[in-house]
Amino acid sequence: MDFEEAKDYLKTASGRGRRLGLERVTELCRLLGDPQDSINTIHIAGTNGKGSLGAMLSAMLCEAEYRTGWFSSPALTDVTDLFRISGETVSRERFAEVMTEVAEKAESMEDKPTEYEILAAAAYTLFRREKCDINIIECCMGGDTDCTNVIKAPALSVITNVQKDHTDFLGSTIREIAAHKAGIIKTGCPVLFGGRDQDALEVISAAAYEKGALLYLPDRKQLTSTGFKNYKEPRDTYIWTYRNTELLIRLPLIGAYQYENLLCAMTAVEILRLRGLKIPKEAVVGGLSRIKWHGRFEKLRDKPKVYFDGAHNPDGLALAVKTIEERLTGEDGVIMVMGVMADKDYRLYADIIRSALGLVLTVRPDNPRALPAEELAEALRAGGIASSPCGSMDEAVERALALAKATGMPVVALGSLYMYREFTEALDRHFPVQED
Repeated sequence: MDFEEAKDYLKTASGRGRRLGLERVTELCRLLGDPQDSINTIHIAGTNGKGSLGAMLSAMLCEAEYRTGWFSSPALTDVTDLFRISGETVSRERFAEVMTEVAEKAESMEDKPTEYEILAAAAYTLFRREKCDINIIECCMGGDTDCTNVIKAPALSVITNVQKDHTDFLGSTIREIAAHKAGIIKTGCPVLFGGRDQDALEVISAAAYEKGALLYLPDRKQLTSTGFKNYKEPRDTYIWTYRNTELLIRLPLIGAYQYENLLCAMTAVEILRLRGLKIPKEAVVGGLSRIKWHGRFEKLRDKPKVYFDGAHNPDGLALAVKTIEERLTGEDGVIMVMGVMADKDYRLYADIIRSALGLVLTVRPDNPRALPAEELAEALRAGGIASSPCGSMDEAVERALALAKATGMPVVALGSLYMYREFTEALDRHFPVQED
C-alpha cells in the first residue's frame, strides 16, 4: 500500500474502538517475529509528561550518537509524527512499507487488532528494521494492558507521575490508576518514578519489590533552577550537580512543568549510564539546548503572541495556567482557544483557568471522542467564565486574532493535542509566518 492507503487503513482500524488487553497485540507481534524482543527499549508510562520526557531523552541519546527510535502519540501534524529515528520523523514511504507488512499480518487475525495495537507493533517492527541502538516507547494509555506493554526486559521503565485521567478505563482513585501504570515494571529491570504522590509511590514501590526491580526516585536536591526574568523571552537555566560536577543546562521548553520532566530525564540518564550507555555531559548539555518539541507551551507567533499547550486534564491545565502567570506577566489575561475530549473532567476547568482569563473560545477537536464546543462553553459559563462556542477552528482562530490585535492580549490554545494540527493549519491561513 502507498501512504494514503496506509492512512485509510488506520482509519478503518480506528473504527474498532479502544479495547484494552494484550491478547491481540501479542499475537500480532508473534506473527511479525516478535520484534519487541530484539530491540533495546526505554518504556514510559505516566499521566502527564511522557512526550516531553521522551523528547529530552531522545535529544540527549542522539547527541551521544546513539541511533534512537522513538514512538510517541498522538500524532501532531501527520501520522508519521508517531515514529522518529534519530530525532527525525520517518518518511511517508518508510511508513507505508512498515504498515503494509503489519497490515498483512493484522488482517490475517480472527480478532483483528485496534488502531493503536497496529501502531505499536509497527513501531517495534520499524525500529528492528532500522537497527536502532535504543528505543523510547511511550504507553498510549495506562500501563499493564496498554498496547505497548509486550516488552519483556526494558533497559529502563519510567512512570513520570500518576494523576486522575482516563478514569473510565483506569479507575477513579490514584491507587487504582497507579496499579495500572505499575504494570510496565518487569522482573529484575530498573524502574524510575518521577511523581510526588505518596499513594502512587506506595503502589509502585510494592510492585517493584514484588518484581525484584530496583526503584529509583529523583533527588530533588540535585537540580536547581534560576529564571533569567530580564530576557525578552525568558528561558530557564538549570544547574545539575552530578559527581561534584556542575552542568549548566539551557532548556528551550518554557512550560512551568518542564522542571519536573527535566529532573526525571536527568535521573534516567544516570540510570542508563549504570546500564552501560555512554552519555557524556557534553551530550546532555548539547542535546537539551537544541531540543524541539511541539505542542508543549510552544510559541507559534509574535505580535500578537500565540501559544499552544496540550494541557488536557486538570493537573496539566493547572500547570499551564501557572506558566501563563509566570511567563505572560503584565498581561491583562489571555484569550484562550480550548477544545477537549468528552472523557475529561472539564467541569473542573472553570476554577482552574479563572486567574488567567480574558475570554475562552471553545471548539470541538477533530476526533470522535471530542466534546462539543457548546457543551464546554456551557460548563465554563456555569463556573462564571466568559466563553463562546465556535463552529470551526477557523472561526475560533479568526476571532481570537482579532481580539488579540484589539486588546493586546496573547492567544493561548489549550486542550487536546488532537487539535494541534487543526489549530496550526488555521493559524497559517489567518496569520501566515512572515518570511525574513
